[in-house]
Amino acid sequence: MARRPGRRILVALAVVLLVAGLAHTAVWGLQRQLIYFPDATDVPPAAEALPGARDVTLRTSDGLELGAWYLPADAASDTGMAVLMAPGNGGNRAGRTGLARHLSDRGLNVLLVDYRGYGDNPGSPSEKGLAADADAAVRALADLGHPLDRTIFFGESLGTGVVAGLQQRHRPAGIVLRSPFTELADVGRHHYPWLPVRTLLRDRFHVLGPLAASNVPVTVIYGDRDGVVPAELSARVADGVPSLVERVVLRGADHNDAVMFGPRVAEAVERLAREVG
Repeated sequence: MARRPGRRILVALAVVLLVAGLAHTAVWGLQRQLIYFPDATDVPPAAEALPGARDVTLRTSDGLELGAWYLPADAASDTGMAVLMAPGNGGNRAGRTGLARHLSDRGLNVLLVDYRGYGDNPGSPSEKGLAADADAAVRALADLGHPLDRTIFFGESLGTGVVAGLQQRHRPAGIVLRSPFTELADVGRHHYPWLPVRTLLRDRFHVLGPLAASNVPVTVIYGDRDGVVPAELSARVADGVPSLVERVVLRGADHNDAVMFGPRVAEAVERLAREVG
């Protein structure tokens, strides 16, 4: 009889450990559904969604053909510079036409990318897969007549991790980071503080590390009321980039507010393009 309380404690501990193990297994297996939120619906032809644009096919090293849109610069203000737009983890390219238009109006040629699994693209997103998609976008821009030394990489949220890795393989003229994080694990720890995120996370998306070792000119843009990527993480990126050209803090702005896709962001990209062009 004296042993029963001890046995009960052991049984309770075993149950807790079993539940924790099952929870960790579930998080490990389902984590990509917690990271990527693609809108996989079909998108219209480029010219229908974005007058003046045309459809482009990105051919990845692992055999996928991905749809993208290319919008030439306004002829009257063409700077000869291009912008590779690497979007965040939600939606698809149809939701980013406004920013593409703002950039084009400021003399920038724009390649608006959708990753694998987004829009009507085949495949499923992962860090390795998005890296291959970004490499294919660089090749597509070269085919369109835009060399790397006349190209700005623009990363939005998760896309900041994509372009931070991309610039290690293909050095651009400059980089714009909109709502960057230091690394994805830091965002995960903010939202899921009870989980061992750093241990469980399969897709890492380091931003600060690669850029701290780079001399590519960088502009950092973020809202100070960001509920997705904490502003302090974006500020740490800006503080840690040795070649920071400009820090743009949008007061009162949350992660997906209209201002984050509007003229002020486009103007910051234009300033960097003219600085490095």
